[in-house]
Parts: sequence; C-alpha cells; structure tokens
Amino acid sequence: MTVSLSTVHIYVDDPDEALGFYRDTLGLKVSDEVANEGFRWITLITDSQPEIKIVLSQPHAGRSQEDGDALAALLAKGELPGPFFRTDDLDATFDKTAAAPGVEVLEEPADRFWGARDAAVRDPAGNMIRIEQG
Repeated sequence: MTVSLSTVHIYVDDPDEALGFYRDTLGLKVSDEVANEGFRWITLITDSQPEIKIVLSQPHAGRSQEDGDALAALLAKGELPGPFFRTDDLDATFDKTAAAPGVEVLEEPADRFWGARDAAVRDPAGNMIRIEQG
C-alpha cells in the first residue's frame, strides 16, 4: 500500500489578496478555480511537485455559520497551522516574501538547532509560513 500527500488547504479571508501572495510572490501556479455560493476555492501547484494541490479556501465555505465563525476567529488570531515550503535560494525567496504587501516577518533566515536553515513569515491572512533552504 502506498500513501502520498495530495492536497493541502490554506484558509484565507481574502482570496484575491492570498492569490497575489501565493502566485505572484511565491511563484505558485493556478491550476483550478471554483466559485460556489459566493465563495472561491483556488487550487495552486508548484513546478517541482505539480501532483500536490494547495487549495486556498475561505473559512465559511462549505461550513455552518458557527463553524465558519470559529475558523475565521482562529485565522484572525494567527492560530491555524500553515504550510512549510522549500526553496533552493532561501535568502532571495525571503527578501521577496518579506517585501510583499501584508506580510509580517516572524523570523529571518537562520540555521536552526534541528539542522534546517529556514525563515518564518505570516501571509496576508495571518497564517505562519515557514520557508526552508532545500
């Protein structure tokens, strides 16, 4: 039996702002976009791993008002786990990411005690994004 990762969801409050960050700043490519009942799901892929889908979705999409409100509150507080990305040039990727509108720098590039060299930012929605030198 083989198991592999297929899809990761990232919750965002503003799909257009998120798309600007993930597509224009990080260089991900839009593979699909679906609208339903006033909400949007935007599916992105990377050139190096096109089989893994990254879906930008809104907290209230497909959920009850109560559950959507709870998820939106966690997003607003920056309490949702975010994705970890890998790049071949951490310093250049960090410089571009840190300069993007709505991004908050949490940790500049550094060697970590666990062996990685990485950095951390919050995307415009408040998700913590770690970027590792690969």
